[in-house]
Amino acid sequence: MRPFVRPSPMPGLSLSLGITLTMLSLVVLLPMAALLWQGASFGIGPMWDVIDRDRVWKALLLSFRVAFFAALFNLVFGVLLAWVLVRYDFPGRRLVDAAVDLPFALPTAVAGIALTALYAPNGLFGSWLKPYGIKIAYTEWGILIALIFVGLPFVTRTVQPVAEEIDREVEEASATLGASRFYTLCRVIAPMLAPAALTGFALALARAVGEYGSVIFIAGNIPMKTEIAPLLIVMQLEEFNYNGAAAIGIAMLAISFVLLLAINLLQIWSRRRIGHV
Repeated sequence: MRPFVRPSPMPGLSLSLGITLTMLSLVVLLPMAALLWQGASFGIGPMWDVIDRDRVWKALLLSFRVAFFAALFNLVFGVLLAWVLVRYDFPGRRLVDAAVDLPFALPTAVAGIALTALYAPNGLFGSWLKPYGIKIAYTEWGILIALIFVGLPFVTRTVQPVAEEIDREVEEASATLGASRFYTLCRVIAPMLAPAALTGFALALARAVGEYGSVIFIAGNIPMKTEIAPLLIVMQLEEFNYNGAAAIGIAMLAISFVLLLAINLLQIWSRRRIGHV
């Protein structure tokens, strides 16, 4: 005799799975399939000829290198910001909490223009740095600042709910057992935040790699120096060279897939480590 199973208030598996797969196909799988189909129709040889150029490799290296460092900065500062917003009460806390979402609401082109106006040689911050020979706008530093700006909310908003669930009694118990604050942070708090922090890091990295609007204004778009890969794709599309745009897009997709796969494997390892502790 089969045991009684209380029906779930949520829709059944078939309906939920069907809706999920349909939306996933429309939003993610079909566009990716169209990109791969365009590249396959172009041919591997011609596609490699488009990618295997110094200008393209320089742009790909610049995009992924700066995106990685921007995501790494956001990983550290975003976790710290999430922890401060959750654990401390200070004047203006709600204002800071609301400002975290500003990059989500602000159009990227507007953000790029604002950052350029601030860090240009005649801008508010750029004019202060100019006498010291420090140049931000139209350099890799400007690209880094733009990518940090657009990626920070991903880490903070991913870590914040997890930090809220950590009971203060965990820290108190660690202190009662004689652990220092640094030991508690590294061996108790950090492992709990690690999976969420890595998820935020992956989201910030993915956003930074494909970012276009906030970068093109402050980058200067100097070929072989400050030219990002998304700009090359747009240039190919403006020239109606869809095959060339697809080739560069597939190269970015392949590199992004490898990076995100490595981050996901690291997440799995961190969760297993927490489970064994």
